[in-house]
Amino acid sequence: MAKAIAQSRRRILPFLAPSRSWLEQPLDPSPWLLKLVLPCLFIFLKSREAKSPNISCVRLLSVQANPPAQARQMGSLKVSMTSPGFVYEPYSSREPISFWYRWFTRSGWKRTKEDIILELKSAYAISKLRKSGYSKKKFYEEAVDLYKEINAQIANGDKGLLRKSVTENMYSAIKNEIKHRETVWSHVYWELVMPIVKIRTLRARLASIYRNDLNKVFVQLTLEFLSKQKFEAYDSSGAVVAGDKDKEVLVRDIWVFEKSLFHQGAYWRLCGRLKV
Repeated sequence: MAKAIAQSRRRILPFLAPSRSWLEQPLDPSPWLLKLVLPCLFIFLKSREAKSPNISCVRLLSVQANPPAQARQMGSLKVSMTSPGFVYEPYSSREPISFWYRWFTRSGWKRTKEDIILELKSAYAISKLRKSGYSKKKFYEEAVDLYKEINAQIANGDKGLLRKSVTENMYSAIKNEIKHRETVWSHVYWELVMPIVKIRTLRARLASIYRNDLNKVFVQLTLEFLSKQKFEAYDSSGAVVAGDKDKEVLVRDIWVFEKSLFHQGAYWRLCGRLKV
């Protein structure tokens, strides 16, 4: 009996090991993975819809039942939608688990299922985005530029330019942040040391408020920035009260960028900053 179990483990383990490494890699769905997994997922969802049209076991798209107040209009007029007004499934780091716990315990299998669903949602959002001409390299360059511009605008208190770079809800939050800072410090110095140390995609999601038209969606990409920055704050008399602009500080930020996939001329904007 023990010999049979040992032989079965030797047969199973080589096939399980790659799955573990795939789950723990940073998000970057390869073309072969999308071609292999997505068709199977669509067939499975179609079979579920045939049995129960109103129920889907895997929610790849978030739909907000009621649009935000600023997006609603009276009567039969069309809804002017600029942003869903929320971050769908905000990213949070998941605690690593051991190989044996993942594959040989019931709770480990449950965790593996959750991890796979999370990865499938991201892969589906990326595949949808690629149809609109998405390029990872080009997007990262644009994201770094936005990261630098928005931080500089916040440091300078430039609310006019900020309005174009962020969503409506994000603008209100940053405006209040600047207002509070100005009660403490007169002005600040901020500088981003280029090149940026690291940038990677942590999550991709689709969000919409249109229940009857799921082609009208917004894509949200969660990025991690690791960069060196310089900061110094001054009081009304010009004296330094915080920071040191001669010292570089390593900073980690997690930002969520959003873009409409159905508005002509749509561009990336900041829609959320997650706590690290």
